[in-house]
Amino acid sequence: MTTPPADPPITLLIADDHPLILAGLASLIASLPGLRLLGQAGTGLAAVELYRELRPDVVLMDLNMPEMHGIEAIERICADDAQAKIVILTSYQGEDSVHRALRVGARGYLLKDSGFLQLTQCIRQVAAGRHYLPPELAAQQASRIDANRLSKREHDILLHLSAGKSNKMIARSAGIEVGTVKFHVNNILTKLNVSSRTEAATVAARRGLLGAF
Repeated sequence: MTTPPADPPITLLIADDHPLILAGLASLIASLPGLRLLGQAGTGLAAVELYRELRPDVVLMDLNMPEMHGIEAIERICADDAQAKIVILTSYQGEDSVHRALRVGARGYLLKDSGFLQLTQCIRQVAAGRHYLPPELAAQQASRIDANRLSKREHDILLHLSAGKSNKMIARSAGIEVGTVKFHVNNILTKLNVSSRTEAATVAARRGLLGAF
């Protein structure tokens, strides 16, 4: 009985401007079965150039890098190859940066202090063509998607609400009934996944929603 051939290793490119991080990731990848490191990049521009040369299965990409920000590097790689599989691996937890990176083509996200098991799960899942987000971040992104579905009227109400206006004041400013304002406010709280007007204003400011008016 012949032994079935082993699956080919998942090839990787890692991009980070900290030599110690690169060395640590390279050592970790070398110790894990089924993974093979093809290259290391210390800048965003080098990551783009190495991807074009090496065509790895998965890229582990830091965001804050010299010469070219990680988000721009992701965008350029995905413009060259729509099937590129890129994982954001960063110490930065900014929700907006993660959302932008996912929007331009990243398929996964991990913090640098994630455990070995989580890292390998992420790599294998993304290599298989799926997306990977830690549960807490997935919930944040789902809430953000809902927030982006606010109607024009709801955006207008949110702006008034964030200025501290009461429902009666909003009704007068918008030329609608108080009951209609209450209806829109309830929709806004649901879509932002918050429980109060104050929290809605805080979340809206953090996500840059107020700048859309």
